Amino acid sequence: MDRKQKVTPYILKSRTGINGSITLPGSKSITNRVILLSSLSNKQTLIRNYLQSDDTHFMLEALEKLGVVIEKKGSEIMVHGTNGSFPNKYCELFLGNAGTAFRPLTAALSMMEGHYKLTGVDRMHERPIKDLVDALKQLGARINYLKNDGFPPLEILPITKKSINKISIKGNVSSQFLTSILMSAPLLNQPLSINLDGELISKPYINITLKLLEKFGVTFNNKNWSEFDLKAISPYRSPDEVWVEGDASSASYFFGAAAIAGKIEVHGINKDSIQGDLSFLDVISNMGAKVTYKDKSIVVEKANALRGLEVDCKMIPDAAMTLATMALFCIGTTKLINIASWKVKETDRIEAMSNELKKLGAVVHSTNNSISITPPPKINNNIAINTYDDHRMAMCFSLVSLSQQNIIINNPECVNKTYPNFFKDFESV
Repeated sequence: MDRKQKVTPYILKSRTGINGSITLPGSKSITNRVILLSSLSNKQTLIRNYLQSDDTHFMLEALEKLGVVIEKKGSEIMVHGTNGSFPNKYCELFLGNAGTAFRPLTAALSMMEGHYKLTGVDRMHERPIKDLVDALKQLGARINYLKNDGFPPLEILPITKKSINKISIKGNVSSQFLTSILMSAPLLNQPLSINLDGELISKPYINITLKLLEKFGVTFNNKNWSEFDLKAISPYRSPDEVWVEGDASSASYFFGAAAIAGKIEVHGINKDSIQGDLSFLDVISNMGAKVTYKDKSIVVEKANALRGLEVDCKMIPDAAMTLATMALFCIGTTKLINIASWKVKETDRIEAMSNELKKLGAVVHSTNNSISITPPPKINNNIAINTYDDHRMAMCFSLVSLSQQNIIINNPECVNKTYPNFFKDFESV
């Protein structure tokens, strides 16, 4: 069921600064990948510091329906591997609006000898999946669209395996499509080359996938981001234990807040993170913020003045949304380019961001691949921000409270998708 915007709004009172420290929740991108890989591996895997949120709930619930044994112990879970074959071959899975569950499960289940139906909320049924399905069909997958061609919901039938050693997939819509193929390819028990048709977007997310696959004994040869080769039969082998590092996308809200109005230390992540969104720190450093890396944390301090920049956001599509609200505090115009992927996220984020920034008084110009933001002389007070059932809209616009103006966040529960305790943590600093 879709959430309705009838939940009591969250009012963030105006504040003059931010100071303190927080410990990040686990990364959503890492959590859902590790849970799925653990379920397909040869034995049990202990996952520490996993993210407990709506998106990871949908993945865990789906796997349990598929017959995977999962033991939950506070901030840890033990996932019992199935040696690449889920016990339950017939079931219907509801996956909400969790792209990191829907896309990889579509690929994995299409390699099985089973009959499945995958559905989600209305917005998930508007998010394109044709490029992934077309690639899977090259391998013999049998997938039917149950409503509109190219979009969920889907019916998946037992695979008709083909002796094929090379496929192609488009890489310019969502990196989750390639991630899904990479994670499911070992289920074929044969070598495979995956060729990219067009330029790959969001390469750092593919890097996360490749590094996690290596933890589970699967290695692809990355040929300059245009072809990925699996040379040998590679069953998933559990590493016994995986610690999920803090979520770099979620860290961006605190890093951005500190750059605007104070100092904050973020624990649970450091410069060795495998998450590409950490390069957000390079951008805010260029804007004027001070960034200090420690062994197990990162400290960001207020800039004397934030400068508007033109930023290529191809590598940081999620953290780039934080830059859009930071633009309200910058001297001059901020332009974010290469953000076309925003249009196929939880909502059309280019349109949503434009609408809400204009309410605050900003001058905004946008295209299908960019947004340009010039701050107002004074940000409008007591503005109600619509969040479009998009967690990142709610979290990004919380930064506006640092302008000494109140901000009202409609449908604040949408943060449950990735960061249920966000408002509590944000208010704590």
